[in-house]
Amino acid sequence: MTTSPATHSDPTKAAPPPPPRAGDTWPDRLQAPLTYLVDRGERPVTYIPEPGHGEVRRTGLYAPYNVPIRNGRKVARDLSLDRQGFVLTRHDTAVVDFRDPQEIARVYYPEMESLVKAATGAARVHVFDHNLRVDGGVERAARDRSTPVRMVHNDYTAKSGPQRVRDLMGDEADALLQKRFAIVNVWRPIAGPVETAPLALADSRSIQPGDLVPLDLVYPDRTGEIYNAGFNPAHRWFAFPAMERHEAVLIKGYDSKTDGRARFTLHTAFDDPNSPSDAKPRRSIEVRTLAFFDA
Repeated sequence: MTTSPATHSDPTKAAPPPPPRAGDTWPDRLQAPLTYLVDRGERPVTYIPEPGHGEVRRTGLYAPYNVPIRNGRKVARDLSLDRQGFVLTRHDTAVVDFRDPQEIARVYYPEMESLVKAATGAARVHVFDHNLRVDGGVERAARDRSTPVRMVHNDYTAKSGPQRVRDLMGDEADALLQKRFAIVNVWRPIAGPVETAPLALADSRSIQPGDLVPLDLVYPDRTGEIYNAGFNPAHRWFAFPAMERHEAVLIKGYDSKTDGRARFTLHTAFDDPNSPSDAKPRRSIEVRTLAFFDA
């Protein structure tokens, strides 16, 4: 995937993140296993029960591949949503208790709409849901918690991206789909630093169309579609070590423009070989947004 060089006015470049901390022990790059789909010629399916009512079930064959993961903090100032598909930014939040869904809706949703609007240049941003994740521990069993996804994926496909607009925007959908729109997730630790299950993100320019495999997500009330990925040694992976609560990663999961800019961003949680033996479980929130443009 190719794209034109960014300029200094590129609206998809987030505010510069803070420099790496002195205690950061990550090297410039490390090796870690990431779980990919092994293509067996059949469409994979994931069955997702109601929270607290059983385990997620998957069809399809998956396997770990040891890949180099670059320290994204070293290049954070050069990243762009329209080139790589993800950016790291500093962003403070006024949320006191991320366990309170009403506070999240009242305080965090407007914050995220403003953040994504500023980062993308969108005319309008609509937050449509969020997910809290905990990497193990007692909280894992809570009804409003999920575990990190340790599987290379992208949250939307060429089909399901526009479908989310139709599902969510009612009578406005047809008009909105006539212009450019994007789906942007905002990922943040709600306690830091992140010591387990950090995110790895693949440079969108290293993804080939043939790498992407549609997967059905079967919920109790609907069926969605995401992309899994087959292994490609050309994938260029990045991670931001030891992220703190005042940092966020914006991830582009879909873009309706097909002019060479980033459209999909493969990502996954992974097991960091640098995690200390007494590491605290990762606790994070991801917010999903629709970003609508005037042209």
